[in-house]
Amino acid sequence: MYSLSGLKDRNTVVSIIVVVNAFVWYYTVLILLQATVNNIWIWFVHFSAIILSALLGASLAKRIERSRLLTSWMILGTFSSIILFGINNASLPVTGLFAILLGVSLGLGMPTCMSYYTDCVDIENRGRVSGIIILLSGIGIFAFGIAPIVDNLLLGGVLAVWRLTSLIVFLSVKSFQTKKRKTSFSSYKDILNQQSFILYFVPWVMFSLVNYLGVPLHSNPNGSDSSLMLIQIGFMGIFAVLGGFFLDSVGRKRIAIAGFVMLGLGTAVMGLSSDLLSLYFNAAFDGIAWGFLLVLFILTLWSDLSYSSASDRYYALGVLPFFASRFLELTIGPYILENIKGSALFSFTAFFLFLAVLPLVYAPETLPEKITQKRQLESYVDKAKKEAEKYY
Repeated sequence: MYSLSGLKDRNTVVSIIVVVNAFVWYYTVLILLQATVNNIWIWFVHFSAIILSALLGASLAKRIERSRLLTSWMILGTFSSIILFGINNASLPVTGLFAILLGVSLGLGMPTCMSYYTDCVDIENRGRVSGIIILLSGIGIFAFGIAPIVDNLLLGGVLAVWRLTSLIVFLSVKSFQTKKRKTSFSSYKDILNQQSFILYFVPWVMFSLVNYLGVPLHSNPNGSDSSLMLIQIGFMGIFAVLGGFFLDSVGRKRIAIAGFVMLGLGTAVMGLSSDLLSLYFNAAFDGIAWGFLLVLFILTLWSDLSYSSASDRYYALGVLPFFASRFLELTIGPYILENIKGSALFSFTAFFLFLAVLPLVYAPETLPEKITQKRQLESYVDKAKKEAEKYY
């Protein structure tokens, strides 16, 4: 019933590899930047470069053949990885240039990469495959995090090889040139005038705001936060996969609401008590919410909303709140953690979560009804077969 037959298509497998490679590469780069950069302006130019290059890259997708754009993007990522060896000793202006280059190396081709992926995966399988991508990306990021890489020179070389690997895999599949893509491109104005897009985009913005505003809520006042982080990551990985399957069976809208409910429950627990047990419950609820919402808002939803149009620009707009949230978390987050008590943010965070759910009530379901009916029928038939087997 829940087979992944689409993975037999080489284009689908290659698109998954390219997406996972990009996710792992960027988060490893971001971890290195966090260890070496402590300047708000560097973070500003870095995330601005990601956002602006993503918007530009989505527009270029209409004018440049997709395989050529993706090839150039991966080559850029390979060369930009090499500069990491000098980032520790670079002056502030040079570090800013490095941050811009690394931002462009992610943003320029990411919308087209996501468009290629969603063109390769049928809508009825998109959620579960996206869940697997989140899980594989998490494993890859964890592997890079524990790898015994002693200096930036070695890390830059490893990341360059890692990025080059995706280029080799992509170019090895000759059939990608024959993979049909949508030729109709919606303008940014048309997308922002699309009611269904706004009804999902506004809650996503709310979630992103809560993500950095809630920094004190996730802090352990009694010591290390490592155990809380492990709990959250573990739940996120498990429920990313489960959430992906739910997206393809019960629909996108219900899982979006469920994700926000999990966030609300976690915040409610913290509002009642701030002891260690409450922190663990909050970490678990947040992990479930992140698992559901990352699969939905990063990998699945925007392609659904593009319908017959290419999804490049939908993804370029859709990821803006995520990167804006990361910028605020890295710059304003430490200030909030040091100067504002978690209890003071409880009511504000809960209010934002309440507002976020309201648009979802009116949002349309993007998974076609015939698919959900098919899933229900298959489930009914499977149950009937099991009951029949008991008597034979």
